[in-house]
Amino acid sequence: MIRLPCPWCGARNVDEFAWHGEVAVRPDPASATRERWRAYLYLRDNPFGWVRETWYHRMGCERWLVVERHTGTGEVRTCVDGGERARPRRTDRADDGPATPAGPREVPT
Repeated sequence: MIRLPCPWCGARNVDEFAWHGEVAVRPDPASATRERWRAYLYLRDNPFGWVRETWYHRMGCERWLVVERHTGTGEVRTCVDGGERARPRRTDRADDGPATPAGPREVPT
């Protein structure tokens, strides 16, 4: 079982998260060719070893995370706040309270 050390919620089972792929730089829409967009959207390196991935904590703080994980062993080296992303956070909450805790916790990795 893989546990991701969320900087906001602490170590959690990977089932609480949604994997969104390798960290990649989005091409400029004004200048990218069709081939470049295709590569960005569909092609992945899928290396054996350490990779940086984007994860979404869907059953917790609802934040984006950048995780450095070994693809062969599942070992997690780092897990940090991913910052603001283009995808919006869920807004269908029953209350008007904050969507996230006040700040991150120190979590050993």
